[in-house]
Parts: sequence; structure tokens; C-alpha cells
Amino acid sequence: MSIPSPGLFLNTVNAYQRSAAIKAAVELNIFTAIGQGIESSQSLAQKCQTSERGMRILCDYLVIMGFMTKEAQGYGLTPDSAMFLDRQSKFYMGDVVEFLLSPMIMDSFSDLNAAVIKGGTAVSSQGTLSPEHPVWVQFAKAMSPMMAHPAQLIAQLVNENQTQTLKVLDISASHGLFGIAIAQHNPNAEIYGLDWASVLEVAQENAKIKGIASRYHTITGSAFEVDYGSDYDLVLLPNFLHHFDVMTCEKLLKKIKTALATDGKVIVFDFIPNADRITPPDAAAFSLVMLATTPSGDAYTFAEYESMFSNTGFGHCQLHPLLPTEQKVIVAYQ
Repeated sequence: MSIPSPGLFLNTVNAYQRSAAIKAAVELNIFTAIGQGIESSQSLAQKCQTSERGMRILCDYLVIMGFMTKEAQGYGLTPDSAMFLDRQSKFYMGDVVEFLLSPMIMDSFSDLNAAVIKGGTAVSSQGTLSPEHPVWVQFAKAMSPMMAHPAQLIAQLVNENQTQTLKVLDISASHGLFGIAIAQHNPNAEIYGLDWASVLEVAQENAKIKGIASRYHTITGSAFEVDYGSDYDLVLLPNFLHHFDVMTCEKLLKKIKTALATDGKVIVFDFIPNADRITPPDAAAFSLVMLATTPSGDAYTFAEYESMFSNTGFGHCQLHPLLPTEQKVIVAYQ
């Protein structure tokens, strides 16, 4: 029998310190400064323009957290930190702190008990779903590094024939990387990104950088209101349906179905917990984010998604893991 301990409680109450430490380390470029090899606190302080005392204490804390190593001659990076937190790495994703720890997101958790009582965000009537909410421009810019790899994996999953003509609608396109990845894999794919005008500027810039700007088209406005056009072979729904209740999701899926070609497919990329709603932990925990930031969003199980698609006239659905990410892909057929 284990001995009761307050450790979990105290670690959780103090978790804000961990968030603050990693945010500071990213903003001070400490991981990048160490990227070339072991560094002492003195040399890091000089490179990052901080006090030596402050650098020593922060680096020791990062070692305790598991982000760095410490030897007699100084500090080094763990393999994870070298890959994801050194700006010189092509897999760098440190800038996601700009979104995940932004005041717009953090404020949604400032009165979580009110959200629990209400059953949805207590910040405003619509939370982050307010029309043209500025958080989504920040999301598009900050989350691009994190979504680049999943976008490529999805492109590989859906591009069975990499030369067929493909008309793709990317709903809530954000950074545009999911549609862009498909266009990179298929020279005959035409992508239509749908989002708010300010957000689509980020997607268009990414399309230009990736060399597919001539095949990247935009549709501006709300996914629930604008005219999609028709005959899409593929509709992408990355990280979107979780913002809404089931009835609203089904309303959107009905609209999508009318825009699909006869043999068209819908791709959902999302956090999808198991039926117990507590596993896997990261996917299941996403429900709390939706409680705090949206009026009625949730992390839906595969069975719930199957029901939504069935209720709106779709055929069968397939669930695909997308390792090493914590999210999964659902392919729904007409």
C-alpha cells in the first residue's frame, strides 16, 4: 500500500512556475545558445544578456524539469530539447508558447470554477469563437512549427494517387499547412483555404514560401455562412469540430456533404479520447481546454464522430493513429 503524499497536489499548484520557466528560456534563447555544446552559466549569461545568478538558477530548474543536463563544465541539451527547442533545428517549436501561454488563452482559465458552473467559457459569450478573434492570427503564426510534421503525415495518408486531379477544401485553414502539404505531394492538387481574412494572410505567405501559391486559393468568412463551391474531392477539418456542440458539428457536416464530389472524403484531425474519456491522457485532457475557451466544445470520441457522420448521411469512417503525435485522423466517406 502506498503512503499518502501531498506531492501531486503541491506540484500541480506550483505548475505555473514550470510554465514560466520554459517561457523565459525560450524567450531568452537559452536552448539555442547551448545548441553548439556544453555551456557554463557565465557564458550563457553573456550570450543571452542576463545576470549570471539568474541564468544559473533558471538552468538548474530546467535540469530539474528534464529539459537540460548538467555536468561539471556546464549545461547541455537533452535530445528532445535539441530537436524541438533549438532555433537552429528544422523541428523547432518553441514559439508555440506565444499562443499556448498567451494572455488570451490563460485568461480563459482565470475563473475555471465559473466555467464549470456554467458548462462553458466564462470569459465571454463566445470565447475564442468570437468572429475574427485575434487569437487565431497568433495561433496560425505560433503553431505552424508544431503542425508541419502532422500535415506531411496526413498528406501521405490521403494521397494514394499522387498525380490525380484533386480539389481540396481546407476549413479553418489557419496556417494552411495541411492543404499546402497535400499540394506539395500532388502537383495536380488545387487547395481552397477557408478562414478569416487576417488569418488567411498567414496561409498565403506559407503557400508562397512552399512554392505552391498559384494553386492556393482562399475563401474568406465563417465556415457556417460562406459558399464553399462544389465537387471537392477532399475536405479537411483539422482541429475544428472540437470547438462546437454535436448539433452544430452536424449542421456543418451537412453543409460539407453537399460540397463534396460523389466519391469525396472528409479528413478530421483532432484529439480523440477513448470511450472512458480519461485515456490517452493528453487527448482526454483537451476537453478542459474546450470547457475554458468555448461555449460548448469538447474532445469527442471516435464513436461520437461516427454518430455525427452517420446522422448527416456519410458512409463508413476509419480511424488512423498519427504517430508520434497525440492526435488521430478520421477518414469519412460519402
